[in-house]
Amino acid sequence: MAAFVLRISPSGIDRFPEALENNVLIIGWSGAPGLLNGNLNWEQFRQIIYDAFHAGDDNMRAAGRAAGHMWRFIREMNEGDLVVVPYGPEFFVASVIEDDAFYDDDRIDDDTAFRRRVVWLNEGRGIPRSTARAALVSRMKTYGTSAYASDLVEEIQDCLDIAAAGEQPAFDRDLQRCLVETTLEEMRSGHIDNYGFERLIKSVYTGLGAVHTRIVPRSQDEGIDIFATFRVAGTIRVVVGIQAKHYGPDRPVGAEAVRQLIGGIETDGENVTHGIVVTSGVFNDEATETADDYAENGIPIELVDGEQLAKLIVEHGLQSVRNFNESDEF
Repeated sequence: MAAFVLRISPSGIDRFPEALENNVLIIGWSGAPGLLNGNLNWEQFRQIIYDAFHAGDDNMRAAGRAAGHMWRFIREMNEGDLVVVPYGPEFFVASVIEDDAFYDDDRIDDDTAFRRRVVWLNEGRGIPRSTARAALVSRMKTYGTSAYASDLVEEIQDCLDIAAAGEQPAFDRDLQRCLVETTLEEMRSGHIDNYGFERLIKSVYTGLGAVHTRIVPRSQDEGIDIFATFRVAGTIRVVVGIQAKHYGPDRPVGAEAVRQLIGGIETDGENVTHGIVVTSGVFNDEATETADDYAENGIPIELVDGEQLAKLIVEHGLQSVRNFNESDEF
């Protein structure tokens, strides 16, 4: 079984209610009907997208990103696969019931012609995002129309099981929720200052596998507070630039924090490949829009709010914050 995340908003228009009512998944790029030709290789598939939507571009990057979403939707989804659809504070889960996507000629004008038949699980009811573990929450925030989630099949199934159980008590789930709430309250209560919050984030990402983390001295801060370096497959170097905002929920982090991080990414000399803004509070819509706009042609930026950070700490144990009280140079 494979799993995917899909946003249903072709041409920027919310089409999820229609998809839910009609037991389908919907994606855009309706002006390229030839994509259903199963004999196309990747280069031919991408060329159709380029010719239909990006013919004026001097490179294939934008066409390649669009083709990637369509390739997942048409070629890689199969019967029995799970598809998570984020929608506001909830998410919905569908099970694909046919191997083949189809094209509805009557829906070209509203850019909803490409479709897949599904059955909506949990009786078509949404599941609160708070039910999901941190990794699934993060994946649902991923930029773009679609993303792979096959590594999270068990977590998706756990959410479905919890939703099916309703409000029936479960000790482990209730304990975890209590720990997350307590951790979040402690981060926001004033018992930790801005420097301590940066040390906390440094320790969390060290616990999550960073081979090197470094807090930037305030005198050298140009938009990035922390660098975290990861090694993928032992060889690929991934450098993450992190902007830390120790705010309460009554002070939402806005676009300025994202722009500060972007400025740091564009001026740093450490070849940052990913950006993260982490807050103990929440983000407003302008922050999300700014991150999405930059990721379109720049570097992916993830927004981690206080609840998601608290989940990371609880789910990965105290080892993630083992260095919290150790000194750092500023």
